[in-house]
Amino acid sequence: MKPLLLIDVDGPLNPYAAKAQRRPEGYTTHRMRPTGWTEGKPLRVWLNPAHGEELRELARLYDLVWATTWKGEANEWIGPHLGLAELPYIDWPRMHGKAPRGTFWKTQYILQYAAGRPFAWVDDDITVYDRDMVEREHLAAALLVHVDDRIGLTRPDFDALADWAAAL
Repeated sequence: MKPLLLIDVDGPLNPYAAKAQRRPEGYTTHRMRPTGWTEGKPLRVWLNPAHGEELRELARLYDLVWATTWKGEANEWIGPHLGLAELPYIDWPRMHGKAPRGTFWKTQYILQYAAGRPFAWVDDDITVYDRDMVEREHLAAALLVHVDDRIGLTRPDFDALADWAAAL
């Protein structure tokens, strides 16, 4: 069984915190209206088509899963722009709620979803508290990759993911 690759959208794939008037190199601009985005202009999302190729390559080593507040809508709004087939997603029981011991709210649900299975997780909100909780409570191998929300996933991130999975 392959490990899971749990993928956040905003930050890793959409460097939303980059300078508003300066699209990062290699990215294309998309305007989207996912559920809940009803007022004002459509949401600006920057996506790098090369990330789709990288993720499709990693799918040889991992089972890819959306781990994003976009939930299943990532299959409609994000995946097609990256050339990704429909992926399973974590259906968060509660978003943006309380979290144990100073961890990010997603961490407890990531551990439940992984259910003891090896996983790598890419997100811009991973902290030392999340790493400690995963190390303490997850008995299988885990790689947590913090991504700068101004830059998005980079070559070293993809290399680290590939190397880690290959070493399992």
